[in-house]
Amino acid sequence: MSKPTSSHAYGIGIITVIVGISAGLAYYQMFYLPESLAKPSVSEEILEPLEEKLIEIILNSADPNQQDNFVPKLVNIQLGIDNKIIWKNVDNTAHTVTPDQPTEDPYSGEFGSHGVIKPGDTYEFLFTEPNVVPYHCEPHPWMKGTLEITKQRF
Repeated sequence: MSKPTSSHAYGIGIITVIVGISAGLAYYQMFYLPESLAKPSVSEEILEPLEEKLIEIILNSADPNQQDNFVPKLVNIQLGIDNKIIWKNVDNTAHTVTPDQPTEDPYSGEFGSHGVIKPGDTYEFLFTEPNVVPYHCEPHPWMKGTLEITKQRF
């Protein structure tokens, strides 16, 4: 005849599992998650630059025969001076700002317009680290531009 198992031991096992899961969730929410979501420390002068740099998507940019589309095409940017970039679509066609290679700024996140920039709309991005970023318009790949972000020169 087999000996019956103790329901008392079974209850202690359940409580132990619940306490372990609770401790794991508490650690995850209080320590791991905030640390992983924290943005890096960036100086105020970089977060609030002196100027904004405007890039216009000019009229008829969707025409592959037109040489100018992102104006200016090559933009030199200095952190703390003009590292907030605004693309304004003055064309009558929707466009995108899409990096040639996936690009992520540690403070601002993933670079690139998410979806199209409709006529009259803008897309803004704040760069906080030096980088060279070639970009294009997804539906009109002949539209190209380059951003050269550098540290402030003294």
